[in-house]
Amino acid sequence: MNNTADAIIIGGGIIGCATGYYLTKKGLKVYLFEKDYLTAGSTGRCIGGIRQQFSTELSIRVAMESMKRFKELQAEQDIEFYQGGYLFLAHSKEKIETYKKLITLQRKLGLDVEFVDVKQITEIVPGINTEGLLGGAYCPSDGQANPFLVVDAYAREIKKHGAVFTQKEIIKLGIENGKVVSVKTDNNENFYAPVVVNTTGPFIKKFSLQFGIDIPIYPERHEALITEPIDRIFDPMIVDYRDDGCYFNQKFNNGSIIGCYTPKPNVPGLSLNSSFTFLKEMGRRMARILPKLRNIKIIRQWSGSYSMTPDGNPILDKTDIKGLFIIGGMCGHGFMLGPEIGRLSAELITGGPIPYDISSFSLKRDFAGHEVMR
Repeated sequence: MNNTADAIIIGGGIIGCATGYYLTKKGLKVYLFEKDYLTAGSTGRCIGGIRQQFSTELSIRVAMESMKRFKELQAEQDIEFYQGGYLFLAHSKEKIETYKKLITLQRKLGLDVEFVDVKQITEIVPGINTEGLLGGAYCPSDGQANPFLVVDAYAREIKKHGAVFTQKEIIKLGIENGKVVSVKTDNNENFYAPVVVNTTGPFIKKFSLQFGIDIPIYPERHEALITEPIDRIFDPMIVDYRDDGCYFNQKFNNGSIIGCYTPKPNVPGLSLNSSFTFLKEMGRRMARILPKLRNIKIIRQWSGSYSMTPDGNPILDKTDIKGLFIIGGMCGHGFMLGPEIGRLSAELITGGPIPYDISSFSLKRDFAGHEVMR
């Protein structure tokens, strides 16, 4: 095996595979390293939602471009892509004001989003509990896709362009005169490239500390569940931002309900344990929003790690070590933003054109802001 490449990518999730896809399209020879299997990390544990409703111009633009790329991918092979929408519920006047302000920004950027009243919501989701409900933000072009099929689609294309997938763990970087030159695997094999891209999600910080870079990314555990298939009863991802809210949608291909919620307080760390508390609480929260789900059977639960940043926005940047790039801290949005993040990463790495300002994803930003629609 020739151990020399133009770029080495560490991590086999949506970010690593999308970045590899766009690098190989530019003619680069790419090695992609994944210590387990593709989608073994955060990507394979997400619930597959894809939305464009965010609170910053950059995230909205990235999400809208990603949506275009999901459509393109679906045209090439089935990724179970379906635009059933996202519906953010408002149970307070403050939330209404927030949504209306964000909708103004989102519409300015060309997003087909609108504020909907309670009557409209009951038409979008028949049978929804309207107690305390005041309205919501609805974007019909948001949707869902299958994370496993998306990554598989990218992997197939990457291989066609000559990329090499290697199921080995990278344990060390080779750095000479401030430049990355190689990586070492767990079996002491060396691979050489002038570019190394770290897309290892919640493991980015730990890996980076070994060569003196403290990346402000930390892991956070989130749990999810999926139910038995039922007849189709609603289309959008329903998002309830109350302190005891949740978010869930119905898989268009088989009718199962899939969802999760953000724990309060947050659960830091890399543990993938599942809890009975989540199982019981998630069921209650879903049934409160949509009472017809009260007797549905849950068939599986699991947990996964979000890679979080202090301001809830990703990091997409080079480091002080020449040739070393960090793409991560996706804060639970990696799957939905992944296609465009991969394209932008390829442009950043090769010095290609980037059509909009991505400085708010910089590694050296002040992290003082906050993504409202997290």
